[in-house]
Amino acid sequence: MTAEDTDRLLVVTLSNIGDLVMTTPVFEALNQAFPGRAIDCLGDARSCELLAPAPYIGDIFIRDKRAGLFKQLTLLGRLRRRRYRLIADLRTPLIPYLLRAGRRLIKSRTDIPGIHAVEEHFNVLRGLVPIDAAIPTCRIYLDAHAQARAGELLSALPGTRWLAVAPGANWPGKKWPDTHYQALLRTAAPLFDAALIVGSRDDAADARRLTDVGLPILNTVGQTDLALAAALLARAQAFVGNDSGLGHIAAAVGVPSLTLFGPGRPARYRPWGDKAQVLIAPDLDLQRLTPAQVLEQLQALAASARG
Repeated sequence: MTAEDTDRLLVVTLSNIGDLVMTTPVFEALNQAFPGRAIDCLGDARSCELLAPAPYIGDIFIRDKRAGLFKQLTLLGRLRRRRYRLIADLRTPLIPYLLRAGRRLIKSRTDIPGIHAVEEHFNVLRGLVPIDAAIPTCRIYLDAHAQARAGELLSALPGTRWLAVAPGANWPGKKWPDTHYQALLRTAAPLFDAALIVGSRDDAADARRLTDVGLPILNTVGQTDLALAAALLARAQAFVGNDSGLGHIAAAVGVPSLTLFGPGRPARYRPWGDKAQVLIAPDLDLQRLTPAQVLEQLQALAASARG
């Protein structure tokens, strides 16, 4: 163990993409409280990809929940070689007590009624930062290689007024109908030069249906990792999509965003940020949320972005 090891911090973060984005204010606050210290991360391989470009991130340790006991113990042994100055665990109350640390900050309660998930995560730091300290915005840093690749892909689109659309979600009840997205893109054509479709391979069928809408389309669904998706979203003028991790990424790269909620808990899980808006479907039924209603809010969003 070196002197450098004793001055590092460790954050145990969450796995899902949106959940990880909502923990980034904790990283930002720790970086402000301990400037120049490396912040290691323990989390999921895919979502932690979003943390890697941050200038304060040190080593990223990947925890595979499906791995056998031997691999779990091997990972624990690697972590125990360091004596951290501080460990903040946003996931469980156990791991910090298996590791060496000068100070441990534990998330003792989850799903606290009446507060946003970002506020709940940030409460872990309340013994470290002043009680009235403002919560930093969610922030995703962009990878330089991903930015260059995004520029290459977007060079095929006309103009610069691009609308990013994310038609997928992790279950059907959270999806605004594809026919509604089609109608929205047709009526929004005067506002934008082109549309950029983003999502995972699971969203490919939804993306293919967004054709013949009066706008040039760049379909990147299933063709990007998270770093590239973030870089693409950062170049959009506005974002509209279902309740998913991509809406959180869009907000965290500073894009004016509109997230459509049906079933779900927007008060707790909405994207966090001044430029992040939500639209809640009547009776929480996305079938009843009309393209005209979405267009009205999207027009205001686009106007604010240009202003």
